Amino acid sequence: MKYLRLTLRQPDWMLHPMQRFIRERDVVQYEELLSWNIETGADIEYELFYVEADRDPYEEALASVSSIRWYECTEIDDKSFYLYLCQETRPEDETWREAYTALNLVVLPPVVYNPDASFEMTLVGGGDDLRMLLDGLPDDIDTTVHAVGSFDRRHETVATDCTDRQFEALGVAVRVGYYDVPRTGTLAAVARELDCAESTASDLLRNAESAVIKRLINRYH
Repeated sequence: MKYLRLTLRQPDWMLHPMQRFIRERDVVQYEELLSWNIETGADIEYELFYVEADRDPYEEALASVSSIRWYECTEIDDKSFYLYLCQETRPEDETWREAYTALNLVVLPPVVYNPDASFEMTLVGGGDDLRMLLDGLPDDIDTTVHAVGSFDRRHETVATDCTDRQFEALGVAVRVGYYDVPRTGTLAAVARELDCAESTASDLLRNAESAVIKRLINRYH
Protein backbone atom coordinates (compact mmCIF):
# COMPACT_ATOMS: atom_id res chain seq x y z
CA MET A 1 0.00 0.00 0.00
CA LYS A 2 1.37 3.37 -1.05
CA TYR A 3 0.58 6.98 -0.25
CA LEU A 4 0.85 10.15 -2.30
CA ARG A 5 0.80 13.67 -0.89
CA LEU A 6 0.36 16.45 -3.39
CA THR A 7 -0.85 19.99 -3.90
CA LEU A 8 -3.35 20.81 -6.66
CA ARG A 9 -3.73 24.26 -8.20
CA GLN A 10 -6.87 24.64 -10.26
CA PRO A 11 -7.49 27.17 -13.02
CA ASP A 12 -9.76 30.09 -12.10
CA TRP A 13 -12.80 28.65 -13.87
CA MET A 14 -12.64 25.54 -11.68
CA LEU A 15 -12.29 27.25 -8.30
CA HIS A 16 -15.03 27.03 -5.71
CA PRO A 17 -16.23 30.54 -4.71
CA MET A 18 -14.85 29.99 -1.20
CA GLN A 19 -11.42 29.21 -2.65
CA ARG A 20 -11.57 32.53 -4.47
CA PHE A 21 -12.59 34.17 -1.21
CA ILE A 22 -9.60 32.66 0.63
CA ARG A 23 -7.26 33.91 -2.09
CA GLU A 24 -8.71 37.38 -2.58
CA ARG A 25 -9.63 38.37 0.98
CA ASP A 26 -7.31 38.51 3.97
CA VAL A 27 -9.88 36.83 6.21
CA VAL A 28 -8.97 33.14 6.45
CA GLN A 29 -5.85 32.17 8.37
CA TYR A 30 -6.31 28.41 8.03
CA GLU A 31 -8.90 26.00 6.64
CA GLU A 32 -9.07 22.25 6.30
CA LEU A 33 -11.71 19.76 5.23
CA LEU A 34 -12.01 17.16 7.98
CA SER A 35 -14.63 14.80 6.55
CA TRP A 36 -17.30 14.56 3.86
CA ASN A 37 -20.07 12.39 2.47
CA ILE A 38 -21.50 12.50 -1.05
CA GLU A 39 -25.11 11.38 -1.38
CA THR A 40 -25.31 8.75 -4.10
CA GLY A 41 -27.36 9.78 -7.13
CA ALA A 42 -28.41 13.11 -5.63
CA ASP A 43 -25.37 15.29 -6.40
CA ILE A 44 -25.47 16.50 -2.80
CA GLU A 45 -22.51 16.51 -0.44
CA TYR A 46 -22.09 17.13 3.28
CA GLU A 47 -18.80 18.48 4.53
CA LEU A 48 -17.15 19.30 7.85
CA PHE A 49 -14.42 21.95 7.97
CA TYR A 50 -12.14 23.38 10.62
CA VAL A 51 -11.66 27.10 10.00
CA GLU A 52 -9.57 29.88 11.50
CA ALA A 53 -10.99 33.13 10.17
CA ASP A 54 -12.83 36.35 10.86
CA ARG A 55 -16.24 34.76 11.13
CA ASP A 56 -18.58 37.58 10.03
CA PRO A 57 -17.10 38.18 6.55
CA TYR A 58 -16.57 34.45 6.16
CA GLU A 59 -20.26 33.73 6.78
CA GLU A 60 -21.26 36.54 4.44
CA ALA A 61 -19.24 34.84 1.72
CA LEU A 62 -20.81 31.45 2.51
CA ALA A 63 -24.31 32.91 2.25
CA SER A 64 -23.54 34.23 -1.23
CA VAL A 65 -22.51 30.85 -2.71
CA SER A 66 -25.41 29.48 -4.76
CA SER A 67 -24.33 25.83 -4.49
CA ILE A 68 -24.49 25.87 -0.67
CA ARG A 69 -27.96 24.86 0.53
CA TRP A 70 -27.33 25.40 4.22
CA TYR A 71 -24.51 25.66 6.70
CA GLU A 72 -23.94 25.67 10.43
CA CYS A 73 -20.97 27.14 12.31
CA THR A 74 -19.95 25.94 15.76
CA GLU A 75 -17.58 28.24 17.63
CA ILE A 76 -14.41 26.83 19.17
CA ASP A 77 -12.98 30.13 20.35
CA ASP A 78 -12.87 33.71 19.10
CA LYS A 79 -10.49 32.74 16.28
CA SER A 80 -11.75 29.36 15.10
CA PHE A 81 -14.91 27.33 14.42
CA TYR A 82 -16.24 24.18 12.79
CA LEU A 83 -18.27 24.55 9.61
CA TYR A 84 -20.83 21.90 8.68
CA LEU A 85 -22.55 22.41 5.33
CA CYS A 86 -24.64 20.86 2.65
CA GLN A 87 -24.04 21.82 -0.95
CA GLU A 88 -24.81 20.73 -4.46
CA THR A 89 -21.93 19.02 -6.25
CA ARG A 90 -20.57 21.41 -8.85
CA PRO A 91 -19.67 20.14 -12.34
CA GLU A 92 -16.28 21.84 -11.93
CA ASP A 93 -15.52 19.64 -8.92
CA GLU A 94 -16.57 16.49 -10.73
CA THR A 95 -14.04 17.34 -13.46
CA TRP A 96 -11.04 16.68 -11.24
CA ARG A 97 -12.58 14.24 -8.74
CA GLU A 98 -13.18 11.74 -11.55
CA ALA A 99 -9.40 11.26 -11.68
CA TYR A 100 -9.46 9.35 -8.38
CA THR A 101 -13.05 8.23 -7.71
CA ALA A 102 -12.82 5.61 -10.48
CA LEU A 103 -9.66 4.16 -8.94
CA ASN A 104 -9.00 2.01 -5.87
CA LEU A 105 -7.89 4.98 -3.78
CA VAL A 106 -8.98 6.68 -0.59
CA VAL A 107 -8.39 10.28 0.46
CA LEU A 108 -6.76 10.61 3.86
CA PRO A 109 -8.14 13.69 5.66
CA PRO A 110 -7.58 16.48 6.21
CA VAL A 111 -7.54 18.34 2.90
CA VAL A 112 -5.76 21.63 3.61
CA TYR A 113 -6.68 24.79 1.66
CA ASN A 114 -3.86 27.27 1.10
CA PRO A 115 -4.00 31.08 0.88
CA ASP A 116 -3.38 30.95 -2.90
CA ALA A 117 -6.52 28.77 -3.40
CA SER A 118 -4.52 25.59 -3.94
CA PHE A 119 -5.12 22.61 -1.69
CA GLU A 120 -3.05 19.77 -0.29
CA MET A 121 -4.31 16.22 -0.04
CA THR A 122 -3.02 12.71 0.66
CA LEU A 123 -4.27 9.61 -1.14
CA VAL A 124 -3.65 6.00 -0.21
CA GLY A 125 -3.83 2.91 -2.43
CA GLY A 126 -1.87 0.84 -4.92
CA GLY A 127 1.13 2.31 -6.72
CA ASP A 128 -0.40 1.74 -10.16
CA ASP A 129 -3.59 3.55 -9.15
CA LEU A 130 -1.62 6.51 -7.80
CA ARG A 131 0.28 6.75 -11.08
CA MET A 132 -3.01 6.59 -12.99
CA LEU A 133 -4.34 9.38 -10.81
CA LEU A 134 -1.48 11.67 -11.75
CA ASP A 135 -1.88 10.79 -15.43
CA GLY A 136 -5.66 11.28 -15.27
CA LEU A 137 -5.81 14.75 -13.75
CA PRO A 138 -6.91 17.48 -16.18
CA ASP A 139 -3.99 19.11 -17.97
CA ASP A 140 -4.89 22.57 -16.68
CA ILE A 141 -4.49 21.52 -13.04
CA ASP A 142 -0.98 22.23 -11.81
CA THR A 143 0.27 19.40 -9.58
CA THR A 144 3.13 19.38 -7.08
CA VAL A 145 4.06 16.01 -5.57
CA HIS A 146 5.49 16.41 -2.06
CA ALA A 147 5.95 12.81 -1.01
CA VAL A 148 5.28 9.27 -2.17
CA GLY A 149 6.11 5.98 -0.52
CA SER A 150 4.91 3.07 1.58
CA PHE A 151 2.08 4.07 3.88
CA ASP A 152 2.16 3.75 7.65
CA ARG A 153 0.37 5.57 10.46
CA ARG A 154 3.00 8.24 10.83
CA HIS A 155 1.71 9.77 7.60
CA GLU A 156 -1.39 10.78 9.59
CA THR A 157 0.78 12.83 11.98
CA VAL A 158 2.98 15.91 12.08
CA ALA A 159 5.84 13.63 10.92
CA THR A 160 4.36 13.61 7.42
CA ASP A 161 7.22 15.65 5.93
CA CYS A 162 10.00 13.50 7.39
CA THR A 163 11.83 11.04 5.19
CA ASP A 164 11.94 7.41 6.36
CA ARG A 165 15.56 7.87 7.49
CA GLN A 166 14.75 11.07 9.38
CA PHE A 167 11.83 9.39 11.10
CA GLU A 168 14.05 6.46 12.03
CA ALA A 169 16.55 8.93 13.53
CA LEU A 170 13.83 10.51 15.66
CA GLY A 171 12.78 7.09 16.93
CA VAL A 172 16.35 6.18 17.84
CA ALA A 173 16.86 9.53 19.58
CA VAL A 174 13.78 8.98 21.71
CA ARG A 175 14.81 5.42 22.52
CA VAL A 176 18.33 6.32 23.69
CA GLY A 177 17.14 9.26 25.78
CA TYR A 178 18.36 12.08 23.53
CA TYR A 179 15.09 13.98 24.07
CA ASP A 180 14.79 13.22 27.78
CA VAL A 181 14.76 16.20 30.16
CA PRO A 182 17.41 16.25 31.43
CA ARG A 183 19.05 14.53 28.45
CA THR A 184 20.25 10.99 29.19
CA GLY A 185 21.37 10.00 25.69
CA THR A 186 24.05 11.52 23.49
CA LEU A 187 24.33 12.32 19.81
CA ALA A 188 27.08 9.72 19.68
CA ALA A 189 24.62 7.10 20.92
CA VAL A 190 22.14 8.10 18.20
CA ALA A 191 24.86 7.87 15.55
CA ARG A 192 25.97 4.48 16.84
CA GLU A 193 22.43 3.08 16.61
CA LEU A 194 22.02 4.51 13.12
CA ASP A 195 25.50 3.29 12.05
CA CYS A 196 26.49 6.71 10.75
CA ALA A 197 28.74 9.64 11.61
CA GLU A 198 27.68 12.06 14.35
CA SER A 199 27.48 14.86 11.78
CA THR A 200 25.06 12.74 9.70
CA ALA A 201 22.94 11.93 12.76
CA SER A 202 22.88 15.63 13.65
CA ASP A 203 21.71 16.56 10.14
CA LEU A 204 19.01 13.88 10.20
CA LEU A 205 17.66 15.05 13.56
CA ARG A 206 17.85 18.73 12.69
CA ASN A 207 15.98 18.25 9.40
CA ALA A 208 13.40 15.98 11.05
CA GLU A 209 12.85 18.47 13.87
CA SER A 210 12.41 21.27 11.36
CA ALA A 211 9.85 19.27 9.37
CA VAL A 212 7.89 18.28 12.48
CA ILE A 213 7.82 21.78 13.99
CA LYS A 214 6.77 23.44 10.73
CA ARG A 215 4.03 20.85 10.21
CA LEU A 216 2.88 21.23 13.81
CA ILE A 217 2.64 25.01 13.56
CA ASN A 218 0.88 24.95 10.18
CA ARG A 219 -1.51 22.25 11.38
CA TYR A 220 -2.49 23.56 14.79
CA HIS A 221 -1.58 27.25 15.00
